[in-house]
Amino acid sequence: MEYRKEHDSLGEKDVPADAYYGAQTVRAIENFPITGIPIAEFPVMIRAIASIKEAAAMANKELGLLPAAISDAIIRACRDVRSGALDKHFPVDVIQGGAGTSTNINADEVIANRALEYLGHAKGEYRYCHPNDHVNLSQSTNDVYPTTLKMAAIWSIQGLLDAMGKLQDAFAAKGEEFGDVLKMGRTQLQDAVPMTLGQEFTAYSVTIGEDIERLREATRLIHEINMGATAIGTGVNTVQGYADLVREHLIEITGLFLVTSPNLVEATSDAGAFVQLSGVLKRIAVKISKICNDLRLLSSGPRTGLAEILLPPMQPGSTIMPGKVNPVIPEVVNQVCFQVIGNDVTITMAAEAGQLELNAFEPVIGFNILQSLTLLENAFNVLRERCVTGIKANVDRCRDLIEYSTGIVTALVPLVGYEAAANLAKEALASGRTIRELAIEKGLLNSDELDRALDPGTMIRPRSTK
Repeated sequence: MEYRKEHDSLGEKDVPADAYYGAQTVRAIENFPITGIPIAEFPVMIRAIASIKEAAAMANKELGLLPAAISDAIIRACRDVRSGALDKHFPVDVIQGGAGTSTNINADEVIANRALEYLGHAKGEYRYCHPNDHVNLSQSTNDVYPTTLKMAAIWSIQGLLDAMGKLQDAFAAKGEEFGDVLKMGRTQLQDAVPMTLGQEFTAYSVTIGEDIERLREATRLIHEINMGATAIGTGVNTVQGYADLVREHLIEITGLFLVTSPNLVEATSDAGAFVQLSGVLKRIAVKISKICNDLRLLSSGPRTGLAEILLPPMQPGSTIMPGKVNPVIPEVVNQVCFQVIGNDVTITMAAEAGQLELNAFEPVIGFNILQSLTLLENAFNVLRERCVTGIKANVDRCRDLIEYSTGIVTALVPLVGYEAAANLAKEALASGRTIRELAIEKGLLNSDELDRALDPGTMIRPRSTK
């Protein structure tokens, strides 16, 4: 491999000759071999930071801080980066020391070197376009990086909301399809009272809809940015009007409704919006994991479990037990949820660990937020496509379980009282006889009264007073 010599404030470094990044990125590669996951694997972050650099160049040009030729070259370079054409030149690990400085300088160097080519110069000839002096003009990592994370999160949330909406619709469709399938409801894994399978699946749709609204609420918080804050929120090294102008250009470039924080010192030190967002992602994970637990229970069997629903078979389930098919899709979604819940703990600790005017741990916050969003979007799509849409009701099994259940005795309470109903249930369990047989034998109710009271269809909604 051929190299070019570059230097930074710590000395010289060999940089691959064809690389658009420079010496400071090379140091970051050497210093942070942590996850093995480079920024390049999060193109949404690259798109976000390039948008910020483009907006800054436009603002600096309008304010007379940056020569038109240099600013125009930077803008062209930013658009190349935004297109994804230079993603492979972002090799810095997503988890890094320095509060995101390595990510920021990686972008500055790539954009500077691409701009140099547009200006007719070779990579590394920074006297014509410098990563710090020109690309990073009027900026600091401390306003660029958190704004990058927020924009990347906003775009990623759109994908998750779409996936959640489609899964909500899939459960609603199953709720309608199973509307006439009577089954036993259960509380604490014990027989409760009858319901329909449709009511159960409609409830899953509703709970996802609630989480969609909570996610939209949390998203509104991260539209507030601190661009113009520079180092600690005082706006040092900027000029009056820059913060508003850079935001206006950023809105123009991205189409996002961004607002500048009313207090840039507070906004630069606080990670509360990320904690709020992560908390909502944890809520989503907890609730969809519970639904997956239900799907695994309801499909358990096929002969010795509940077996009230049939999941679509996805793959052979055992290397030793022929014919075994496992609920692999709900299982993988469960595991995604466990990861998201763990990510929330990391984000919480990182936000709490911030000190004074800056949180140095935003890289791990950003990594975990974006990972959680990606994992959940993929999980919701997989659950819908490879499980929910193919679920079938085991109608005969549902009917048989109702007929043999003692749970229907609850419907007799208004007619015979709680104690008498409880005695019927205990005797039915002990003798193996049905509630109906025992109630007639004891003269508690006649056959017609029992037919009306024990009709499972009347137990899935409130009784009429007429």
